[in-house]
Amino acid sequence: MKLLCVYCSSSDRLDPKYYAAAEELGRQLVARGWGLVYGGGKTGLMGAVARGTKSAGGRVVGVIPEFMKVRELAFDEADELVTVVTMRERKLLMETRADAFVALPGGFGTLEEIMEILTLRQINVVHKPCVFLNQDGFYDDLLRFFDRMLAESFFKPSNMGLFRVATDVPDVFAQIDAAATTPAESKWFETR
Repeated sequence: MKLLCVYCSSSDRLDPKYYAAAEELGRQLVARGWGLVYGGGKTGLMGAVARGTKSAGGRVVGVIPEFMKVRELAFDEADELVTVVTMRERKLLMETRADAFVALPGGFGTLEEIMEILTLRQINVVHKPCVFLNQDGFYDDLLRFFDRMLAESFFKPSNMGLFRVATDVPDVFAQIDAAATTPAESKWFETR
């Protein structure tokens, strides 16, 4: 079974529309034959996507550091709950198990995780689809920042093809299907 890695917020203080989208993503990934691999939490969007997946009869693989598990933050209903020591181990295991990556709205952790995947795609270490769910324009400012990076030659035009942008949950799967699987252009510019 293919696993969709979902990066997202663990906050319980968000607008309800974000939890609804996360739950819908969980249900939709099951309907499309996917399982979920994610950070193993029961709170915030993390919990919502896991509950959506389980409610639709899907497989949930959670990867959670011990320090979060002892705070009773783990989604105990996961089909597989892997406990690791560090956040770095967590990210590596999720990356290894995943067949595609999706970033729902989130904070520093979400951004750090998806940016690491984009970096690994840029240097041809990871070759799996990567999608931002730009719900209600959540990632608009980040996408504008990417445009500036490109305009000022911090990366090549081909790097804009390392990710896709979805506007709603059904579009996530359309973007995964449409994602380019060709290797990235060399990261480094030729110097003279």
